[in-house]
Amino acid sequence: MGVIFDNASTYLDGFAVTLRLTAYSAVLALVLGLLLAAMRVAPLRSLRAFAATYVEVLRNTPLTLVFFFMVLVAPQFGILPPLGFWTAVLCLGLYTSAFVAEAVRSGINSVGVGQAEAARSIGLTFGQTLREVVVPQAVRSTIPPLINVLIALTKNTSVAAGFAVVELVGTGRRLSTANAGDPWVLVGVALCYLVITIPAGLLATALERKVAFAR
Repeated sequence: MGVIFDNASTYLDGFAVTLRLTAYSAVLALVLGLLLAAMRVAPLRSLRAFAATYVEVLRNTPLTLVFFFMVLVAPQFGILPPLGFWTAVLCLGLYTSAFVAEAVRSGINSVGVGQAEAARSIGLTFGQTLREVVVPQAVRSTIPPLINVLIALTKNTSVAAGFAVVELVGTGRRLSTANAGDPWVLVGVALCYLVITIPAGLLATALERKVAFAR
């Protein structure tokens, strides 16, 4: 137990990197996910096909493989991402955006078809219909699953430890080496993750209950 307190500052450094990874990746995933969700319900078949292909490929590909692709395969096509924090953000954001897109699309599909038809009947464009009519109604049922996606993103940041990013798992690995494999090192890592994921999980549960009550 003492190893946790003795290395509190080291844990905090890794915790800060994990928070930054989560925050930046979440912003990228939310922006891309919203665009992909809009494309999934767009009237143009080509946009729907592109978005559906992207989402299905990323959702069914291991995150570790996405990292390996970016680090080992992308340079073969002239893309040379630097190994480290921002490459990890890019991989996590691209991967998570597929799950965000599905959560948003599910929320959009929960809005009655008549709402969109009524919007079109008064002359609103597709973009205006989404922005002014559909999305505001979809938000209520979209936020809880989005929080769950972000919880998964927080845990997925651990993959970055294998690609030159010293976040919580990378910190734990270094401390384990320095402390002869003391098991309390990993307990400290787990506690840091729980500080993020448990409050987020409770928030998601509360919002789900609120949505169910509102319905």
